[in-house]
Amino acid sequence: MINKSIPRQARLTLRTDGASRGNPGHAGIGGIISDGAGNKLFSFSEYIGEVTNNVAEYSALIFGLREAARVKSGSMVIYSDSELLVKQLNGFYKVKNAGLKPLFKEAKKLLTRYTGVTIYHVPREDNKEADKLANQAIDDYLAGNKQITGVEGLLSDKHGVPGQGSLF
Repeated sequence: MINKSIPRQARLTLRTDGASRGNPGHAGIGGIISDGAGNKLFSFSEYIGEVTNNVAEYSALIFGLREAARVKSGSMVIYSDSELLVKQLNGFYKVKNAGLKPLFKEAKKLLTRYTGVTIYHVPREDNKEADKLANQAIDDYLAGNKQITGVEGLLSDKHGVPGQGSLF
């Protein structure tokens, strides 16, 4: 359950990770949303089907940003172990892959909800909990839990990612 009583000016922290076993391959997303004091507010672990690692990374960020929007906050700090995602969102790399462009645009749109956003690249070992959640989603799916929130789930009214259907 998300604590919705955080003051508007409070900062949220979002740690996300996407995992793909194969490229493309079975993929999962995971993340943790915390308040400014480091208290965990929400975590997620979802299987998203067979996609590339970069699509999984963006999907994790978008899913996390949509969930974080349920908590009123003025600023956000994001940690990801995807150097590509971080450098694209910070404007250091152009988004050349046509399949990532709609995901990039959606992420940028969601980031405009905050008065301040800082996005950091962290080594995988500093993102262990999000990585564990992303991989747990894949493990659960492969173990027989065939429920997929998935890329298809991201297309639903709840998590719509424009252009997603044309990517695969």
